[in-house]
Amino acid sequence: MSDNSLRLVWVYPDLLSTYGDQGNALVVERRARQRGLQVERYDVRSDQPVPTSGDIYLIGGGEDRPQRLAAERLRRDGGLQRAVGNGAIVFSVCAGYQIIGNEFINDLGQREPGLGLLDVVSTRGEGERCVGDVLADMDPQLGLPPLTGFENHQGVTHVGPNARPLARVTLGRGNGTGDGTEGAYNGTVFGTYMHGPVLARNPLIADLLLKLALDVNALPPTDDRWYEALRSERINAAQQPA
Repeated sequence: MSDNSLRLVWVYPDLLSTYGDQGNALVVERRARQRGLQVERYDVRSDQPVPTSGDIYLIGGGEDRPQRLAAERLRRDGGLQRAVGNGAIVFSVCAGYQIIGNEFINDLGQREPGLGLLDVVSTRGEGERCVGDVLADMDPQLGLPPLTGFENHQGVTHVGPNARPLARVTLGRGNGTGDGTEGAYNGTVFGTYMHGPVLARNPLIADLLLKLALDVNALPPTDDRWYEALRSERINAAQQPA
C-alpha cells in the first residue's frame, strides 16, 4: 500500500453477503479512516475481475449455490490468488472461509475445489446445524481478547498442518469437528464461521488486518466505546442461561 492509502476489496457482494457480513468492510474502512488513512474501497461483483492490487480482501457468507458459483468464478479469475501471492491480506467468513480452503461440499453434494489459500478441508455435518452465539479464546500468538460471534452453518472444517486454529471455543461449536477449534489462519489469510458482523464485535481483529497491511506493530488509539458496549452486551447475553 502507499503511505496513506489503503485499498480495501469486498469480494462478490452479489453472491456472498447473505448475513450482513458487508459490515466487516464498513468496520475496516472506518477504523482505517480514524487513523488518518485514505481508503479506496472496491465492491467487486461476480461478473467483474478481482483486482490484484488490493491490500485487504474481505469475503462474506452465502447460501450453497451462490457459494459454488463464487468458487468457480474465483478459481477461473485467479485475481485473489495472485493478490495473496503478492502479500495481500484475506479475511473470510463462513462460505468464504470454506471457499479459500482446499475443498468443500457444494450444493450438489459434490466435492468442490477451493482456492487453496488456507490449509483447511470442509465437509457437511450430519448432526444438528451449528446455530447460536459463540465465545472463544483467540490463539495466544495473535495477542487478542476473546472472540465473540454468531454461527449458522452445517459445515465441518478440519484444519491442516499448514494452518493454525484461529480460536478455541468456550461456548458454541466453531469448526464443528468436536475438537473445540474455531476458524483458521496462516500468515495473512484468515477464516472464521463467525457472523455478527464479526469485526464489529471484535474490532481488534480489524486492527490486526490494518497492522498487517501497514506492516506496523501498533496503531494510534481510537474511540472504542461503541464497540466495547456491543462486545459486552453480546458476551453477557451469550453467558445467560437458555
